[in-house]
Amino acid sequence: MNALDLLKEQHEEVNTLFKKFEKLEEEDTAERRELFIMIADRLSAHATIEEQYFYPSIKTDKTEDIIREAVEEHLAVKRILADLLEMEPTDENFSAKMKVIQENVEHHVEEEEEELFPMVRKVLNEDQLLALGVQMKAEFEELMETEPRNEVPMQTDTAAPI
Repeated sequence: MNALDLLKEQHEEVNTLFKKFEKLEEEDTAERRELFIMIADRLSAHATIEEQYFYPSIKTDKTEDIIREAVEEHLAVKRILADLLEMEPTDENFSAKMKVIQENVEHHVEEEEEELFPMVRKVLNEDQLLALGVQMKAEFEELMETEPRNEVPMQTDTAAPI
């Protein structure tokens, strides 16, 4: 799977999880916590593979500004994730923070898919995208075995370097 298809698939998966979360009632605390953990792990691993592999591979004069914005958006999401990791779903601010993180992620995904991804197709050819996708998928799967959300609180000081 090429890198762009992999990232789109991950975007869709997280979006589906957010939609499931929205449908839960406040009293469904166990299910809310479980879905939050799934979302947090996927967002954490996704941000890691973008920051370590994708963004450095596509950085050019034309993409640098949007990549800088993307890592700042990652930082904002990580800060909210860190807050949520310390809260219970019964906390009065939990749902509000989940809504904010969902909106931030939706905005980030829209910019990536509509602005950045078309630029990437001009930077990397199909073979390069495929090789990058294989590398990113392997790293994502490895990260998902380790509860990647637990790394987030240590990543909230500054945006990832590009």
